[in-house]
Amino acid sequence: MAEAQKGDTVHIHYTGRLDDGTVFDTSENRDPLGFVLGEGKVIPGFEAAVQGMAEGEQKTATIESEQAYGPRRDELLLEVERERMPDDLEPEVGQPLQMQTADGQTVQVTIVKVEEEQVVLDANHPLAGKDLTFDIELVKIA
Repeated sequence: MAEAQKGDTVHIHYTGRLDDGTVFDTSENRDPLGFVLGEGKVIPGFEAAVQGMAEGEQKTATIESEQAYGPRRDELLLEVERERMPDDLEPEVGQPLQMQTADGQTVQVTIVKVEEEQVVLDANHPLAGKDLTFDIELVKIA
């Protein structure tokens, strides 16, 4: 039976969980996720877990944060003067926002602290610094 290798298009079903069992993403009730192994479209540890699987095979893989969304980085905490925030925005902790970088890219941030004079934004990926566990089923190798 053929095993998934770099360059293969694979279609998989998955459920991703945190250490406490919280499901953060799943393909349940959706079409399988399709991607080409080796193109870097999914996190490195997930690609490594799928490589070598055969059609119909199921497995559970734990991916350390370094092979997922990387470590949390303090330099991605940004202090912004409240006067630079939009006038119609009433900032709240946990609120997601989008920012534009100097080169025009859009970045998702989350408000983590609101003070009288400033707001602290976190530009880390929400799953940065977390080990992830995936239940994976390889549905098809194309």
